[in-house]
Amino acid sequence: INSIAYICFNNKKMSEIKLNDKLPVFSGVNQDGKVIYSQDFLGEKLVIFFYPKANTPGCTAEACNLSDNYHLLKKEGYEILGISVDNIEKQKKFHDKYSFPYDLIADDNKEISRIFGVWKKKKFMGREFMGVVRTTFVFDEEGICKEIIENVKTKEHATQILVLS
Repeated sequence: INSIAYICFNNKKMSEIKLNDKLPVFSGVNQDGKVIYSQDFLGEKLVIFFYPKANTPGCTAEACNLSDNYHLLKKEGYEILGISVDNIEKQKKFHDKYSFPYDLIADDNKEISRIFGVWKKKKFMGREFMGVVRTTFVFDEEGICKEIIENVKTKEHATQILVLS
């Protein structure tokens, strides 16, 4: 078992999180090198947004939109975690550049992305490759997945989440 990201789901590996599934038990390292545990968020609503690559236009727009509306999301009881397959150094630069009020998890071994089912084959300009498909999962206070947002509007993402409240 990898010491950086331990993931299980009812003691077995899963390939995708679906509506009404429980929040998987996982840990990951944030931008400051601190281990973050999924189970620490039980009792709170949790938004986990997966983004393809730090400091790219779409990912920056999405992360900044969530940051700009963080006070509204917190008011509705949401905690936020951003996850990408970038390493800790890239996550730290991204986090520090924009002063995000939430943690960014470095999933450079892709374990968390695989457990959520967002590490998939993608197509861009006729080329196929593996990568993170931008997806957001919303869990309730009991850790039940209540919403999966696959059609993320990067500049309006907080609104997509807030309409669920």
